[in-house]
Amino acid sequence: MKKLVLFILLVASTSQIILAQQEPQYTQYIYNTLSINPGYAGSRGVFSITGMHRSQWLGIEGAPKTQTINFHTPVSERVGIGLSIVNDDIGKGTNQETYFDGVFSYTIPFARENKLAFGIKAGGHLLNVDFTKLANYEQEVLASGLANIDNKFSPNFGVGAFYYNERFYAGISIPNFLRTQHFDDSKSSNSFLAKERLNLYLMTGYVYDIHPIVKFKPALLLRAEQGAPLQVDVSANFLFNEKFTLGAAYRWDAALSAIVGFQINENLMLGLAYDRELSELGGATFNDGSFEILLRYEFLTRFQRRIVPRFF
Repeated sequence: MKKLVLFILLVASTSQIILAQQEPQYTQYIYNTLSINPGYAGSRGVFSITGMHRSQWLGIEGAPKTQTINFHTPVSERVGIGLSIVNDDIGKGTNQETYFDGVFSYTIPFARENKLAFGIKAGGHLLNVDFTKLANYEQEVLASGLANIDNKFSPNFGVGAFYYNERFYAGISIPNFLRTQHFDDSKSSNSFLAKERLNLYLMTGYVYDIHPIVKFKPALLLRAEQGAPLQVDVSANFLFNEKFTLGAAYRWDAALSAIVGFQINENLMLGLAYDRELSELGGATFNDGSFEILLRYEFLTRFQRRIVPRFF
């Protein structure tokens, strides 16, 4: 079972196509919104840094691991900028992808503190595939005749819109428009192709005051990927005394999740999430679920004299 990565790559080689792992999924997307919607840049009104690590399918050797770091800040009342870096690894370096994007947003204010922000991001993607590392999983000459893909660069861009006020938000985005094809043009008899897909995200949520010290926020994330089933994430989170968050999420036909957050002080927030697969893979004894840890630190800016707690 621990040779899952090898199995996936070998099946792909039969058809001479590898569909590269698509944009990473996040359980704590409510705190990591910049990664999927550039319209979010600057919306918190302060300089915000968010770092996250996700380990998928704990207990499976070579399972996906994702690290993300985002920076974003307002530079005027209407303009926000940011930087997003995502590193995704499968098979302990067998397949490694790094995304890096600069982000720009422009906000149009409306009555009653409603705002509509349009965002664009542009950057690149680096792909590395090291077939020689497959020998670590099977004592056979599996990588013979296959040329590695080394830092294959491809440009990309994405767009998004984010409408929000203090209680409600809704967003739509396509983080990566270009369907880049990565291939080795070696003279070997095998030709491998890593083909990216277009993803459309729809998200919304609302914050209810159910007690003077308790807020409740249901949220919904839809992800449509060409050639794949619609992914639906539904979550419900409670915020207690602006300090402690407790919630749960359901990914349709895929996973159940528990979410915990701690606002350690005015600037620093810690988030934790655990997913349990609902598929046959989740019931396997070697799969201990998926885990995320997130840290967010926010600085005061000249646009905000103090950090106003907000649930998204």
